[in-house]
Formats: sequence, C-alpha cells, structure tokens
Amino acid sequence: MTTAQTKPRTIAILQARMGSTRLPGKVLLPAAGKPLIEHMIERVRRAKTLDGLWLATSVDTVNDPLADCVDALGVPVFRGDENDVLSRYATVAQQAQADVVVRLTGDCPLHDPDVIDETVGIMLSRLDEIDYASNSLQATYPDGLDVEVFTRAALDRAQREASTQLQREHVTPFIHRYQDGPGPFRVLHVHGRADFSHLRWTVDEPADYEFVRRIFDTLYPVRPDFGWLDVLALLTRQPELLTYNSHIVRNEGYIKALHSQISESP
Repeated sequence: MTTAQTKPRTIAILQARMGSTRLPGKVLLPAAGKPLIEHMIERVRRAKTLDGLWLATSVDTVNDPLADCVDALGVPVFRGDENDVLSRYATVAQQAQADVVVRLTGDCPLHDPDVIDETVGIMLSRLDEIDYASNSLQATYPDGLDVEVFTRAALDRAQREASTQLQREHVTPFIHRYQDGPGPFRVLHVHGRADFSHLRWTVDEPADYEFVRRIFDTLYPVRPDFGWLDVLALLTRQPELLTYNSHIVRNEGYIKALHSQISESP
C-alpha cells in the first residue's frame, strides 16, 4: 500500500463485452470513422489523474474482435468470467498493482476526462476519509458520464465477501450498498453544478446508438477532443436530437437486476 509520501497508483478498468442482448456488438459500432470503444479509450486517456487503463472482458470467443481491437490500441486486456465481473476487476487491480480503481463501462463512449478527473481528484484528496466516491448514485451528470472510484482494499473485500449475482455482476453494490442499507464502507457522492441527469448519453439500445453516432459525426471532425459541455451546446442548437432516446429509463438493466434479486429473496 502507499505511504503518505507516495502518490496512490490509480488505474481505470473499462469493462466491455460484445454480447449485449439489446444491441449486440455495440462497442465496435462505428461513429465518425472509428469504433465506439476506440473513441472512449481516446477520451479516457486524456484524464490526468489516471496512471493506467485496462480492458476487462470475458473469455467468451465472441469478445475476440473486441480484445483484438483494444490490444491494437496499446491497452492491456484481461479476460475472465463472463458473469463474475467483480472477479475481473479484482484480478486486474492485482496485476496492475493498483491502489485506487476507477470503474468505467464500455457503453459510455462520450465519457469526459474532466469529469473523470473531478471524481478521482476528490477521492485522492480524501483517501483517509472515504473508501468510495461516485457521481452516479445521486446523479447530476448525463447518463453516460458515470464514474465510480474506490480503494483497492474495498475492492479486495468485495471480492472476498460479495455473494449475490447482483453484487458480482455489477461490481460495486457490495461497496456502496445502493438501496440495500448502510454498509461497512465510507461513501461520498459527487455532484455537478447543475442537474443534467435527465439526459441519456449511454449506448444500450439502437436509439442510443443513433443519438451518439450523430453526436460524434457532428462534433468529432471539427474538434476531436470535444467535451461534455460541447455536447450540451450542440443539443441546444439541435434539440431534435433529444427525441432519439429520451423515452429509455436510466439504469434500466441494473434496476431490473435489483428487482429480480428482491423478488428471489426469501
């Protein structure tokens, strides 16, 4: 572990796979001449608080094209259990010798390095006080800019003790105990200056992809390093873009998994 004089080694782990039920192969769909996963990696790499970036995907052969694409971009790839995503994170954290872990998901190609740096920076400045920080549990940023940051110690404990399918598939519920009462970890919620949580910038369904593709096709050729505020400005100029996916519920997959766990509990 680090000392007071040593900067904690902070690693972002990007989880992604090809086997999405609603939009198979979504991470390799094209926008502005590149696969979405390449856009996301390009954007995440601009974050100043990260010491490394890894991809965590599964051993299923359907993910071979994804692993090949990311490997060609110079990002280390780990392949593990299809459903036990938590074990993938714990293994990568160990291999990367991480002190602090940032969880990112491959369905968020519009991720903003400044938003990542904000949440990571707060976490690093308060490591003596908190174990987990996130801008997504009490959301104010658009869906698709979610950042979760947690200590290696919290991750290792979750790996040892998390037992439900929900906890192991969604990685962090054991740590933040969202809608499951208080837990053993100290949690900090990071809020933006205004509430844009009604906006949906993630890619989970065809309508999401059409929205994000149009964002990239419009902004990327003019300014490849465009930020989330540039997307907001575009939406004020072209509000019709909002109609593509505004009907889809935020965190729909997680909510369904949560309800399933509750219904199956004795």
